[in-house]
Amino acid sequence: MKAIKINPLDNVMVALQNLTSDMTIDIDDQCIELKEAIDKGHKFAIADIAEGEKVIKYGNPIGYASKNIVLGTLVHTHNVKTTLSGKIDYHYKPEVSRVAATRPKTFMGYKRVSGDVGIRNELWIVPTVGCVNGIGMAMLEELKRSVDLSHVDAVEIFKHNYGCSQLGKDHQDTQKILADMVKHPNAGGVLLLGLGCENNQIQDMLALLEGYPMDRVRTLVTQEVDDEVEIGVAMLKELSDAMEKDVREPLPVSLLKIGLKCGGSDGLSGITANPLVGAFSDELIGQGGSTILTEVPEMFGAEQLLMNRCVTEAIYDKTVKMIDDFKDYYTFYNQPIYENPSPGNKKGGITTLEDKSLGCTQKSGTAPVVDVLAYGQLLTTHGLNLLSAPGNDLVAATALGASGCHMVLFTTGRGTPFGSFVPTVKIASNSQLANKKKHWIDFNAGRLVEGASMEAVLEDFYHYVIEVASGRLVNNELHNYREIAIFKTGVTL
Repeated sequence: MKAIKINPLDNVMVALQNLTSDMTIDIDDQCIELKEAIDKGHKFAIADIAEGEKVIKYGNPIGYASKNIVLGTLVHTHNVKTTLSGKIDYHYKPEVSRVAATRPKTFMGYKRVSGDVGIRNELWIVPTVGCVNGIGMAMLEELKRSVDLSHVDAVEIFKHNYGCSQLGKDHQDTQKILADMVKHPNAGGVLLLGLGCENNQIQDMLALLEGYPMDRVRTLVTQEVDDEVEIGVAMLKELSDAMEKDVREPLPVSLLKIGLKCGGSDGLSGITANPLVGAFSDELIGQGGSTILTEVPEMFGAEQLLMNRCVTEAIYDKTVKMIDDFKDYYTFYNQPIYENPSPGNKKGGITTLEDKSLGCTQKSGTAPVVDVLAYGQLLTTHGLNLLSAPGNDLVAATALGASGCHMVLFTTGRGTPFGSFVPTVKIASNSQLANKKKHWIDFNAGRLVEGASMEAVLEDFYHYVIEVASGRLVNNELHNYREIAIFKTGVTL
């Protein structure tokens, strides 16, 4: 197959390989002769599109023609502009459907005293402030030299530059994310490491942890002791010893919470990787599990489709508020609401924000939206949740983990090595990327345009995710690409 028409209403097709000028494409009982070369992932017109007429992809407008577009020619940023501008009057038109599931219903995980379950048994240092990052690293180095850690999945410090000289919402967001990390069930033990003079005092963090079982949490204020490394290592060893009791056991997949994220997209992302993750999300939710979709700016242009899937008008109202709050956030800083996709996205064939969003939101499948979460808020309602966070890869992935996700499914058409503090599974939209970056990519969805059926690829992908939940390491873990980023005031796209 040379090209694909995604929806019967579309007036463009997407090239599945590099196409040359004068090549012919058969579609809908017509033979289209290309007037110019079309790169893989890019769009070409399958009808004349007059200036001002809507360009349709995924069955929805992705912009309007800024000039006349001739049949068989490239459709991209040079002749398409966004249709989006300012705020929109939304209307609740519910189209809620239910999803069923048939695949295996258990994974091997860890039960926690808190009542939650984890898919990893890791030992973490969570600094309250960036000033103690180096001290934490020294503790880890000494611990690894002196203690047998073979029973621990990983030992990590999640360094950051925050926790002091912050005020207001920035300060509160830092505290919320760090407190959520301390409570995350993928950690079998946590040392909360402070300096002593920072804004983010340990006693304030403990107030946010009130009611949480603290048997696997230790705190250390380094200014209050003589040898902070010696004492910190002793605390970490104590936690490590306690973690020897932790064993994996069969647990229902209904307990899994999985984040949905994409980055560095291309023209195939909305055809392969994102629909695959959407099918997985439906399968997991059908078994009682939960997924979280975030990247609010990359819902712009597709938000009405999500709103129509809200289970109640109250959830619809929360969705509208989430969307409008993000728009207000941009306008407050005199920034454009509907900024075009990144250079990498454009190079891969993404033309407008609607083009990006309509592909991105396919990661949510067809399940109803059951709740909308604020930044730093923990998931409590089983099913598909929306989360208020930006599109930035590391900020959004960190936010997903902080909301309780055990792992993040990250689709990409361009590739990226990064990982957050939870396993970050990279799903390639095309086989070229999967083959080139095997040390980055964990699963290849490009097979979907090479003859493999969605059912067959979903079967493989579902079992792969269950293996990851049961302990199989993904590439960001194998290469120790792990870090966090916290949302800050000032526009982050």
